[in-house]
Amino acid sequence: MATIKELSQIPERLSGGHRLCAGCGASIAVRQVLLGTKDPVIIGGQTGCLEVGTTIYPYTAWKTPWIHNAFENAAATMSGVETAYRALLKKGKIKEDIKFVIFGGDGGTYDIGLQALSGMVERGHNILYVCYDNQAYMNTSVQRSGSTPFGASTTTAPAGKVLQGKSQFRKELTEIMVAHHIPYAAQATIYYWKDLVNKATKAFQTKGPTFINVLSPCHRGWRYEQENTLDISKLAVETGFWPLYEVENGVWRWTYKPKEKKPITEFLKTQGRFKHLFSDKNKQLLEEIQKLVDNRLDYLEKLCSVTATEQKPE
Repeated sequence: MATIKELSQIPERLSGGHRLCAGCGASIAVRQVLLGTKDPVIIGGQTGCLEVGTTIYPYTAWKTPWIHNAFENAAATMSGVETAYRALLKKGKIKEDIKFVIFGGDGGTYDIGLQALSGMVERGHNILYVCYDNQAYMNTSVQRSGSTPFGASTTTAPAGKVLQGKSQFRKELTEIMVAHHIPYAAQATIYYWKDLVNKATKAFQTKGPTFINVLSPCHRGWRYEQENTLDISKLAVETGFWPLYEVENGVWRWTYKPKEKKPITEFLKTQGRFKHLFSDKNKQLLEEIQKLVDNRLDYLEKLCSVTATEQKPE
């Protein structure tokens, strides 16, 4: 990986002054991912918080070519752009090594855009897809998505007298992408910035479709104070809620494992979306969530054939 000094010399591709919320995890994720290459980049963006907050007509916060398309077809659009690039490269009309990346939220990735994403990676396009995963449809009033965790309260799965938040389990999208036999897939989060930049660098350097799922806390939807975004993303890893791993050419590998895993309640209690779980009547739900986390980590342990050292990726 490049040194901090070298990274600081890479021009910013996302300017300040955009209209994303203060403390938004998505903008932090974008800036960290784009530190993964010095090559020219063409970016595709789905409808969502990132698109709305950075491209309010007639303004744009992007300092690089950027293409917006709908929730469902950003991957299809960028497939066409990347194919055109390869054709022009073959004809000698373009000589630059240009990278292609898509940024999509969980609503447009886990759910609405999954079909186009699956087609893109199955065809083998040389594109990095990054999901900035804030675990709900935040741009349209915090509706539950396929990424919303069990027990979280959203506007379409509210905690109340009948239900105690979302009653379904979240999809494991990273594993779904691994099942497409792509050369590189990974999970990351913004607190462990070096881990994310390393993964982005590896993804950009890999030939073929790649995928990174980045947990991107949203203070409005998760209901916490905006200055706590990084601390909460750290707790997600330290409690096992969001494991950090990569799968390279079929080999599963931890990229960071906490020396001592904290109880999941340390993560849940920081957010208003889980507040109802701490009532006396929901004690069993907390126990069930802890069991889910433990079982998930045991499962990943069996898959990871190469064990990372227990040093923090700082």
